Amino acid sequence: MLGCVGDHGITMTADELKQIRLFRQHLTDKADKITVVKDLNGIQAQFTVNIFYSLKIRCNENITEENFGDGLVKNWTVRGTVHAFAKDDLPLFKYGKARYKNSDFGGYVDHFTREWTLTPERQKYWSAFIVDKVKEGICEREELKKACVQSGMTQRELDSTFDQWGGGMRELCEHGFLNYKVKEKKSFEICPPFEPMEENRAERKIIERYLTHFAPATIKDISYYYGCTQTKIKQILNGIPVKTVSVNNNEHFYLGDITENCPDIPRCILLSGFDQLMLGYKKEDSIFLPNKYMRGIFNLAGIVMPPVLLDGKVVGRWRKKKNNITFELFESVSEKNKRVILDTAENIFYNIKKVEWSI
Repeated sequence: MLGCVGDHGITMTADELKQIRLFRQHLTDKADKITVVKDLNGIQAQFTVNIFYSLKIRCNENITEENFGDGLVKNWTVRGTVHAFAKDDLPLFKYGKARYKNSDFGGYVDHFTREWTLTPERQKYWSAFIVDKVKEGICEREELKKACVQSGMTQRELDSTFDQWGGGMRELCEHGFLNYKVKEKKSFEICPPFEPMEENRAERKIIERYLTHFAPATIKDISYYYGCTQTKIKQILNGIPVKTVSVNNNEHFYLGDITENCPDIPRCILLSGFDQLMLGYKKEDSIFLPNKYMRGIFNLAGIVMPPVLLDGKVVGRWRKKKNNITFELFESVSEKNKRVILDTAENIFYNIKKVEWSI
């Protein structure tokens, strides 16, 4: 039975907490794709392949490279980062950002970013132009750039609109005109009409999902995940009937019932890059990632590498290119455990032809 009553109320061990988090994040309780993306507040989507891997290890349906994006869109959501999520969650993640009703994009020009530096008149013109082109079926980023140049967009305007960090295209997505399609090549689609949630209600719902499917977690964890201050998280929690449990004398908060008989920690899990199990909690306090291996997963360029989880602990990372897979280990692993890691990979990918190990 998970948890017990001690001097500090209900307590549990770190291993019991691992079991619960793996279960709640659908790593040992697989579910259909839409359930997974809703429970996890979307899937981090800087690299499209990570969406595929993240869903493949969590879903109880056949997730393929052809169908994994069906029914999903990409847009900027939690922490101001790109996530893939269900279309009917647009009101939740685009809270307070209604699509502008006026046809001349008059309200849109008030929203400047570092990259979006066109004059108000040119913003109006090119915003309407790009949306019209997407409606006509010109959806891929490079096709849109070509259409803009042919219609007189200057190089400076082009650099601003299609800036690699978002620029004008990000603004059009942020404010409900466009979504990214969930596919490898950058491509857009018209955002369906939606009525955005009120901000406080949406923030509460996002945190409630976290408390139900990521937690138990500390205030620091929730603050790190949501990208805001601990003070704000405490304010949000004041309106939520949270439960608490102590792990290593640290108070953890959660919602819902904790399954008493969670499955055992799997021998091996190959997580995706930017996986929610890594991003859902303050990385310095991770119960899965030893601090000494942090830079092997969270590199200084801001990339979150795909970890190898062995018996609930990160022991390395992996990389797949075509039919070849490489395991870069952070510590010595027995031949028997290497076989466990490889068996896990073969169960996911089926067609591995070459395997390399490094340490």
